[in-house]
Order: sequence, then structure tokens, then C-alpha cells
Amino acid sequence: MISRNLLPLALALITSNICHAFIHNAKPHIPIAVSPSPTTKLQMSSNTPDLSNVRIMVNGMPGPMATAAAEACLRKGLQLAPCALTGPDVPPATITVADVESGESANVKLIPSSNKEEADSAVEGLKAGVGPNNLLAIDYTHPSAVNSNAEWYIENELPFVMGTTGGDREKLVEDVTAAKLHAVIAPNMGKQIVAMQAALEELAVKYPNAFGGYKLEVTESHQKKKADTSGTAKAVIASLKTLSGSDFDVEKDIEMIRSDEESLAFGVPEDSLDGHAFHTYTLTSSDGSVQFALQHNVAGRRVYAEGTADAVKFLARKLRSDDEGKLYTMINVLEEGALE
Repeated sequence: MISRNLLPLALALITSNICHAFIHNAKPHIPIAVSPSPTTKLQMSSNTPDLSNVRIMVNGMPGPMATAAAEACLRKGLQLAPCALTGPDVPPATITVADVESGESANVKLIPSSNKEEADSAVEGLKAGVGPNNLLAIDYTHPSAVNSNAEWYIENELPFVMGTTGGDREKLVEDVTAAKLHAVIAPNMGKQIVAMQAALEELAVKYPNAFGGYKLEVTESHQKKKADTSGTAKAVIASLKTLSGSDFDVEKDIEMIRSDEESLAFGVPEDSLDGHAFHTYTLTSSDGSVQFALQHNVAGRRVYAEGTADAVKFLARKLRSDDEGKLYTMINVLEEGALE
């Protein structure tokens, strides 16, 4: 019998052994149970595919957004793969992902992305262990890794949900579309913000230049470790430019706040300085007599994490129904009513 004090160490060793076995395409010493529990069966309707064999490879841990997404997956009844990719300079380690709300937890071995041979072998082994269409990835890594990570997913035929912003977005879309790989790519995974973006896009199509002559100004605040301009801000600005005919330059005209002092002055709560997204967009008439303001403020990461888990479920279902791979956005997820 394992003593209570040694139980965490034993679990870590078990996870490491399972991952090692998958990597070498051998049967693991301790098999992973993939049969759904009786409770899970009762919860599933006849039209809902069984996702109990699905495993999610959450790449980017121990980063806070990737970790929050992994916790959300556990909270929504999904199971994590025992291996995942981490940054090229992060030492290999086994971490425990725990969701306090559900009480679920999982041990995950982190493989540095610089170790391509081990990463490739891990995916091959995991696929062999869980079966076809049952391994999916989540990507919350770094803007500089967006395109190379997408190429790696394509090479390994690994469906993925990417919330990482930055990189060459046109190339990203072109590469994934050409490869006919299942993926959900979106600059924002929060369902309410996605709904707002969709409404703005529709408004811009129906009423272009309705705010003609109005000056557009944008201020966005994020945690100081965020390396790039907000992808959500870029998407919203695109619609507002169509509505106003503005020559707003996304690269030059956005006021980006990345310091704690400025964020506090902008209204960010102190306990959310390490994870927030506060955006304000204003349209002001040429004579200054009329002003419209659009604001969305998010403290913490939960809204994005849960949307990511919903996108994974959506993509897992599409793997079982589509004839070939397809690139989706969060608007597709929203339109299908797949957000819980």
C-alpha cells in the first residue's frame, strides 16, 4: 500500500511511465481506462458522440493561459493527454494540473519543443494508445511560435485549437486550409466577446461608413507579459474601420498598456494585473459633439479557458462528422450552439 505522503510521487512516476510507453509505441505498464463511467453514459444524448476516449494535449504549460485551459478541460469532463509541449528553454518536468471546482486532476509530462524527435514520438505513441480522431491539441504558447507550431500540427496530422495570437496570420490560415486539417483558430475564445465581434462584423457589412468622418481611438490593457497586440482588438478595429472609413493604423495607433501602474490607472483591479483584457474603443464626430464608446473588460482567464474547452468538444465532434478537415473559428462554434 502506498502511504499518503508518497502518493503524489507515485502518481508522477505513473504518468512518466505511461508517457514513456506511448512514446515508444509500446503498451503502457499501467493502461489508461477509456470506458465512460455509467454517469457519463446517462448524461449523453443519442445525438451526442462519445468523447470518453478523447485526450487533450495542452501545449504551453506551465504558462497561465495554457494551464487555465487544461483546468477547464478537466472541469468540463475532458481528459488530458499525459504528455504536452512546453517552451524550448523550459526544463522537462512532470506537473500536476488540478481543477479545484471539480476535484479532477492529471499529471502531465512537459516536453521542450526544441526536442522535436521526442515530441514527434510522443504524438505517434499517443495516437496509437487512444485510437484515431481521439487526440487533439490546444495551443497557448508564444506569438513567435504560432506558424512553426501550426506546421508541426500539420506534419503530425494533429487537430488543434489555437488561442495564441500573433505570427503571420495569413500564412497560418493558408497552411491549415491547404492541409485540410481540422482546427479552430481564433484570437479570442470568450463566447460573449465572440458574439460581440460577430455582431460588429454584421453591422459593418450592412452599414458601411455609417460613422463616416468619425475619429477612432483604441486603448487596450493586458498583463505586462503579453508580447503582442491584442488579436481581439485587431478584429474589432477591422469592423470599426469599415463602419467609420477610418485610416486607423493597427500597428501605430493603438494605445497599448503593459505596465502595472498604467493598468491600475485604467481601472484594472490589482488582483487581476497578472491576467486581464481591458479594451475601450471610441468613435468621435469631427466636431467633437458626438461620441460613441465600446468597452469590454475581462479580469482573469476563465472565460477564455472555458471557451477553449468548448471549442475542443466542437472540434472532436467535427472529427466524427466531417468528410475532410476544415478550419473553423469561434464564430462557427457559437453558431452551432456548442458553447456551454
